[in-house]
This record gives sequence, structure tokens and C-alpha cells, in this order.
Amino acid sequence: MATTMTDYYGMPKSGSKAWPGRAAAAALTFPQRVKAVEKALSQEIEKAMGRSFDRRRFIPFITMHEFEALLFSHSERFAAAIDRPDLARSFQEIRDAFPSPEAIDDSPVTAPSKRIEALVPGYEKPLWGALAALEIGLETMRSECPHFDCWISRLERQAA
Repeated sequence: MATTMTDYYGMPKSGSKAWPGRAAAAALTFPQRVKAVEKALSQEIEKAMGRSFDRRRFIPFITMHEFEALLFSHSERFAAAIDRPDLARSFQEIRDAFPSPEAIDDSPVTAPSKRIEALVPGYEKPLWGALAALEIGLETMRSECPHFDCWISRLERQAA
């Protein structure tokens, strides 16, 4: 089995490095975008691999913006994990401005990690992001992020 975790927002839309389905997805509604790119990516890989490719063994996951969006699933635990409990309210205000943590973003300067870095100078994405994810927990992230939950559920079904 193979999977991906790729940031939709950073994918090239045009040119030789354009991701399958990315340009067309821009015209779709927010929830439809990642599904369209995941489907196009699966079709492209199936085409390249030929008849021997078993599409059930490839489960793409496109996160709309960044991994850090998942960290807004629980603002208090996020703030505690990075030893900044004073930021819980600020994290919650960011979270409350969007329908789900997966929707947090609207430009390269307001990506989830950029919002965090504005509040936490020197934010170390790999270390602090991992610590926050452990503190928040997979179940909380799944309950707050429906697309992420779908991906994890597919992985679990495939592994069973």
C-alpha cells in the first residue's frame, strides 16, 4: 500500500510540473478541490503503471493547506504542547474564523504555519508540530478534520 500527504495550496497549477487535476480544481468549491486532485492523481498513476496497477493499494491524501492546520483542532492542547498556554485564545480565534481547521488559509502569508510563526517567533515546524500533534491526539484531529478522518479511515480499512 502507498499513500501521500501533499499540500494542495503549494501544488503547481500549470507548466511541466503541474499536478494532475490541479488547474481544473481551482474552479471547484472548497470541499470538491482535494477530491478532484486525489482522483486525477490516482488516474495518472494508474495510467503510468499500466494494467498491473491495483488502485486499491494507492490512497492519495491531499491536505488543503498544511499539516499545521490539523494542530488547530484543539487550541488549548496545541498551546500547552509548545509551552505557550497564553496563546490558546489566539489559536482559538484563528480556528473560529473557519468552518474547520482544514480550511485555515487564504494566501501564502496566512498559511497555518505562517499564522503560528506570527504568534511564536522561531516556531520549529518539525519538532513543535510533532509535539503538538501528540498532545492533541489523532482522535481529536479526526473529529475536527473530516477529510483527514476519511483518509485515516481508508488506511485503517485497507490494513484490516
